[in-house]
Amino acid sequence: MNYNNMDSIIAYNARERYRTVITDNEHQIIADEPIAVGGTNQGLSPSQLLASSLASCSAITIRMYADRKKWELDEIIISVSIVKQLATKTTKFRKQIDFTGNLTEEQTARLKEIANKCPVHVILSNSIEIESN
Repeated sequence: MNYNNMDSIIAYNARERYRTVITDNEHQIIADEPIAVGGTNQGLSPSQLLASSLASCSAITIRMYADRKKWELDEIIISVSIVKQLATKTTKFRKQIDFTGNLTEEQTARLKEIANKCPVHVILSNSIEIESN
C-alpha cells in the first residue's frame, strides 16, 4: 500500500442534517451522527470512522503477514476505542486484538507487534499537521 499518493477523499453534505456521503470517486460510504445529537444515524460517526481505519488497517496488515508466513490464522478481531482527555487535550486509542487459529504463543505475540506497524497506526503515532484552505 502506498499512502504517499493516496487519492483525495470527498465529503458531501446536502442539507440532510449531518448525513454526509464520503467518496473516492469509486467507493461510497455514509457518515452521520446518532439521533441523540441531531443526526439521522445512517452511518458511523466521524470518530467511529477514524477508529475503524485503525482497526481495519491493523487487521489487513496482520492478515498479509500471516498469509505470507503461511500461519494458520482463522480470524482476526480488533476492537478500537477512542478516549479523549479534554483537560490535557490528548487522545488515546485503545486497540484490543484477538485471534482464532492454530497459532503458537510466539506467533500470536509477533502478530500483535505487526499490528502496530500498519500504515494508519504509524500515521496516528507520529506528529500530524492539518492544512485547511
